[in-house]
Amino acid sequence: MNTTAPRSAPPAPSMSPMRQMGQTLWALLTRDLKVAARRQSDLATVVFFFGVVAALFPLAIGPEMGTLRLIGPGILWVAALLAAMLSMGRLFSADYADGSLEQLLLSATPLPFLVAAKIAAHWLLSGLPLVILSPLLALQFDLPGDAVKILMLTLFVGTLSLSLMGAVGAALTLGLRSSELLLSLLVLPLYIPTLVFGAGAVQAEMSGLGAQGHVSLLMAVLMLALFLCPWAASSALKIALE
Repeated sequence: MNTTAPRSAPPAPSMSPMRQMGQTLWALLTRDLKVAARRQSDLATVVFFFGVVAALFPLAIGPEMGTLRLIGPGILWVAALLAAMLSMGRLFSADYADGSLEQLLLSATPLPFLVAAKIAAHWLLSGLPLVILSPLLALQFDLPGDAVKILMLTLFVGTLSLSLMGAVGAALTLGLRSSELLLSLLVLPLYIPTLVFGAGAVQAEMSGLGAQGHVSLLMAVLMLALFLCPWAASSALKIALE
C-alpha cells in the first residue's frame, strides 16, 4: 500500500506589481476610448470647431497670401487651443456622475498614474485629430512645407501640454456650478506659454531664423506639465470627493 502523501500543486506565479499596474492603466485607457467611441459627437465637435474656426479667417480677411501666411500660424494655434478646451470639462465629469471616480481612488494603483492614463485617452481623442487635420488647414494659409512640419510637431507637443494642464482645471472645477466658465478662467493663463512658443516656432521657421529655440521651450513646458499636472489633478480630485 502506497502511503506517500499526494504532492500539492505548485503555487501559481504571482504577477509583479509593475505588470499589474501596467495592465490596470491599459484597461483604463482602453475603457475610456471605448466609452468615447460610443459618444462620437464629442470627437466630431472638437474636429468641426477646429476646422470651421480656421476656415473662416481666410474668408473674412481675403485672398492676400502674404497676410494669410503672416497670421496663419497664430490662427491655427488659437483654433487648436479653443478646440481642445471644448472637451476638457468632460474629462472627469462622467466618472464623477456614475461613481467610477470613487473606485479609482480605492485602486491599488497610485491615483496620479490613473489620471495620466485618462489624460492620454483624452489627448488621443481631442489632441491627435487636430495634429492630423492641421496640414490640410495650413493649405488655406499657403504655409510652406517646412513650416507645416513644424506646425504638426508643435501641435503634437503642445496639445499634450494643453491636456495635462487642462486636467488640473477640470479636477478643480469638478462638481461646481458654471464649471465650464471657471475652467476657462483657470486654464487660459496656463495655456499662454504653450500658445506663444507653438505659434512662434512656426513663424521663426518661416522667417528663416529656425524653430529649435521655440521647440525646446515647448518641450520644457511639456516636461514640467508631465511631472506636475497628474499629481496636482490627483490632489484636486481627492478634495472634490471629500
